[in-house]
Amino acid sequence: MLSERDYQISPIVQESVMHNSKSLQNLQSLSASLFGISAGILGFESYSGFLFYIFFSLLTSFLVYLLRVAPSSSPKEYKDNKGTGSGLGSGVGGVKKYFRSGFEFWAGGIMNGFAGFVLTWTLFYGLVRA
Repeated sequence: MLSERDYQISPIVQESVMHNSKSLQNLQSLSASLFGISAGILGFESYSGFLFYIFFSLLTSFLVYLLRVAPSSSPKEYKDNKGTGSGLGSGVGGVKKYFRSGFEFWAGGIMNGFAGFVLTWTLFYGLVRA
């Protein structure tokens, strides 16, 4: 068990980072299946279906960043004694504060959900076109 001093030295808790990564992976897998359903119903074939998937996967990552990561990593309204705003809350965090790496956050879901996307895409394409 880590002590309070250990958390002050390294404030990023690995259990929380792993939980965030698992939650993001679950969201990306579910959304990949939904994108496959959409692509199958819309009748996309070949490159248009794959571009549809890549575009909406990156859009999902951007929305998670915009709604969850960016607001919590923006500088706080903390001012030091001089009122200059260069106090403790003025540091800006980012994706690495909540996830293992930026690549995992932005592009990791593309490969994680790819099998689910292809499966649901072909299933619903076949159901709609049959």
